[in-house]
Amino acid sequence: MQRRKAKPKVLILSSPALLPHFFPAQLLKRLSRVTDWEINHAREDNPELRAKLASSDALLTTWHSPFLRLPMFGSPRRVKLIAHAGGEIRSRMEDDVVRALTVTNAPGAMAKPVAEMALAMVLALLRRLPEYAREMQQGLVLPNSEAPAGQTLFGQKVGLIGFGRIGQAFARLVRPFQAQLMVYDPYCPAEILQKHRCQAMEIDEMLRQSRAVVLTAALTAETRGLLDRRRLSLIQDGACLVNVARGGLIDTDALVEALKTCHFEAALDVTDPLEPLPVNHPLRFMANVLLTPHVAAGGLEVRRALGAEAVEQVIRFFRGLPVRNTVTVEMLSLMT
Repeated sequence: MQRRKAKPKVLILSSPALLPHFFPAQLLKRLSRVTDWEINHAREDNPELRAKLASSDALLTTWHSPFLRLPMFGSPRRVKLIAHAGGEIRSRMEDDVVRALTVTNAPGAMAKPVAEMALAMVLALLRRLPEYAREMQQGLVLPNSEAPAGQTLFGQKVGLIGFGRIGQAFARLVRPFQAQLMVYDPYCPAEILQKHRCQAMEIDEMLRQSRAVVLTAALTAETRGLLDRRRLSLIQDGACLVNVARGGLIDTDALVEALKTCHFEAALDVTDPLEPLPVNHPLRFMANVLLTPHVAAGGLEVRRALGAEAVEQVIRFFRGLPVRNTVTVEMLSLMT
């Protein structure tokens, strides 16, 4: 009698809280058709985790997986694939892991929801929704005919810093508003800008002209602190600044000072260096700041899509099919 070939072993690294969000029962059932899987809830390196890694052929990782270093996999190394249910990789594993193994991510599922959050923030600030809500809660009796009017997004100049997946998704969402899109992204090909009807522009001039500035760039050594004290001073009165990328793109101390003295508003889904901000941080108490706790891509539907994409890559890998979204070391510095 011919012995049935053993299924590859997959180790799922996830906290109990995130596991059902990323990998619901139906998805795990699908994974079971091709692999034998088990779950490890470790958030840090430990001997039990290393033993599991030594006996696994592939990993499924999430936002709550431990940081992976190559020595953790043992020698000889059995793991061949890491499929990450998320976009950014650099904070999840060291570069040597990406060099040695096939690593995939799932950035596509996050682009549209993050762009949607950016658009929602722009609309909320331009139409002054937070201000109106506060006034109504405080018992405002001023007739609406006497209230200062909010601005419309239609036909406005909107600046985008970074034009990758999220920036391009934002450009598609904002198209019905007939906004004039200006982009600062030294690495974006001209044909991509033309496709989305965007104008390339140097960052200083873009800041001067934009009624709304949206940050969707990667955080690199080059872009850290890109919006410093001088550049923040270029933002025009009545404009809004929206960050759905990485907090480190903005000098936080400079932003606090600018918001005290300049007449623009900010909406921040990300902050630096801490997320969430300390409870006594001045940004939490400013009337011209709208804060959210890094949730632009945090919805349940998004998490399910991220998990499904990661599982799909595991199945394709072990069926001998080409995997999608392979991550290289060269890509790490450009990831948001």
